[in-house]
Amino acid sequence: MARVCSITGARTTVGSHIHRSGLAKKKGGIGRHITKVVKRKILPNIRVKRLWVSEIGKWVKVKLTARALKTVDKNGAYKTLKEAGVI
Repeated sequence: MARVCSITGARTTVGSHIHRSGLAKKKGGIGRHITKVVKRKILPNIRVKRLWVSEIGKWVKVKLTARALKTVDKNGAYKTLKEAGVI
């Protein structure tokens, strides 16, 4: 099951996490040093929702991000899903 939003197309991206060791200078140390850069996944906030579309009289099950769900609330289910090509 792919983590992709049906409306916005948001998907998993790849980033990096920087490991630092040592004590900060203002706490009496010699400073923080970068010891390693590690790859990480940044996951979208995906929700599986059933939306009632009154224009077609059906429930539609879609994977949405939280931001896309706000868009559906604002513009309506039928208009948003139609523009995205879901229905």
